[in-house]
Amino acid sequence: MSQNLEKLKEKIAEAHKGGGEQRIAKQHEKKKLTARERVDYLLDENSFEEIGILVTHRTTDFGMEKQKFYGDGVVTGYGTIHGRLVYVFAQDFTVFGGSLSETHAEKICKIMDMAVKVGAPLIGLNDSGGARIQEGVKSLGGYADIFHRNVKASGVVPQISAIMGPCAGGAVYSPAMTDFTLMVEDTSYMFVTGPNVVKTVTNEEVTSEELGGASTHSTKSGVTHVTAANDIICLENIKQLISYMPQNNKTAPEKLEFKLGDEHREILESIVPDSSNKPYDMHEIIHGIIDTDSFFEIHKNYAENIIVGFSRIGGRSVGIIANQPMSLAGVLDVDASKKAARFTRFCDCFNIPLLVLVDVPGFLPGTDQEWNGIILHGAKLLYALSEATVPKVTVITRKAYGGAYDVMNSKHIGADLNFAWPTAEIAVMGAKGASEIIFRKEISQAEDPEKKLAEKEAEYAEKFATPFEAAQRGFIDEVIMPKDTRRKLIRAFSALENKAVLRPDRKHGNIPL
Repeated sequence: MSQNLEKLKEKIAEAHKGGGEQRIAKQHEKKKLTARERVDYLLDENSFEEIGILVTHRTTDFGMEKQKFYGDGVVTGYGTIHGRLVYVFAQDFTVFGGSLSETHAEKICKIMDMAVKVGAPLIGLNDSGGARIQEGVKSLGGYADIFHRNVKASGVVPQISAIMGPCAGGAVYSPAMTDFTLMVEDTSYMFVTGPNVVKTVTNEEVTSEELGGASTHSTKSGVTHVTAANDIICLENIKQLISYMPQNNKTAPEKLEFKLGDEHREILESIVPDSSNKPYDMHEIIHGIIDTDSFFEIHKNYAENIIVGFSRIGGRSVGIIANQPMSLAGVLDVDASKKAARFTRFCDCFNIPLLVLVDVPGFLPGTDQEWNGIILHGAKLLYALSEATVPKVTVITRKAYGGAYDVMNSKHIGADLNFAWPTAEIAVMGAKGASEIIFRKEISQAEDPEKKLAEKEAEYAEKFATPFEAAQRGFIDEVIMPKDTRRKLIRAFSALENKAVLRPDRKHGNIPL
């Protein structure tokens, strides 16, 4: 008995070493943590319970029977983050480059099943060269098993992926199906085919960083939601991100203790410029509304004409979607529509209320947008907000023109409460463009066409470019002063806390993908 115990201790000690001390030393030179260090840093101290530490691969081909490491290249188990149960796996690049084998996949699948069974978030720390070539179809089957579980877990428990090294080939599709993907700058990359294959097939010369680095995916493709300068910051981001989420789709996010005080914010009175053509930073309005330092932005560098992120208002976790006048005047385009639609659906999955801040002059015109499917992609946002049953509140700060007014959580598509500032302009289009169409004949026949246009523009603006016409029709519930916005929102989300919606009996809708 004592001999078996000693052998077990030796095996566990060996398992904790991973693939080799020299490789680990090299990782530290690059400011990368090992798989176990990542898990230890992510989870609360002494909370990690490891599963499958003595697992080894089963391959006997190509001399693999002589190369076995305990754990087979992935650390799996469960622990807590700020006292909340989470399941986690961390791929170990020091063991066969973190490549996925049959047993490696089985370990990941086991904790995915457990996460869904008990209703706890799933976090994957990816650092893998892809499928283990020596195992052929068995490793490919392992990926498919993981993908299938990603889909079954979607909308049931939050899934977060951190890319902390290479992630290539089939490995990229699991993170792509999770709710949020984080990347580490300069040390991580994602692509379906690497630079060598790209060069062979297309004759393009490109580096791994250019092809699939953190900067590329956070600005161009939108694959990555959050980037970090190093492993530590990435893991801190995961901790913060998960704090806004519930454990699963049956629970609500934790409400932090909050004492109501004087919630007027005078700073909000001076943010929107007098001229409707001047830009302003919507972040200023967001920070004037939310609890102090509670905003966590998602997709910060992608489709910057719309802002999405998590915050707290009166201690409650809230998802925010806001047009950004500082970028493309806040118009909706293909990328902005996709970005906001995906975020909307996540919040709706996990009972997170939505606040929509509107200053939108319409959809971006042009052949580029039309040929790239602005109709289809704009419909995704329309569909997502129409489908969402969580509490939905809208504040129109300035422009709400045309179809974009409808899409941005209007009363007509199911918003619960719609507020407007006195500066709001709700119309089919801007006063100048509308006047040029409606009064074209009068303007052309006038002695001074420019003066007549100005007169008609003022006439149109007085009638339509205000929130009062919409308020009279009931499309706006209340016209409020900017300084009162935070107080109104705290009360609104409190009143909507127990909102319940009966859905139609159907398998699922068919969002325009």
